Amino acid sequence: MPLSIIRRLVQSAFQTGYLSVESEGLIRQVLAVKGYQLADLDALEQLHSALYSGQIKREAGDLVSLFAVPED
Repeated sequence: MPLSIIRRLVQSAFQTGYLSVESEGLIRQVLAVKGYQLADLDALEQLHSALYSGQIKREAGDLVSLFAVPED
């Protein structure tokens, strides 16, 4: 089974140590349309922990806005 877009983006962030604005935007889009699976949420939890600990750097800066999903 191929990896979802969220898991591919998270995997890329772990490989590079960096989360780009573009990747973050794609993650937000998938979350906004609820096009994710349980495994994607697990991957996002790992990403959040890595960002919080400094293992992965975020191009956009402030950590708080990463997981803010726009309301309908």
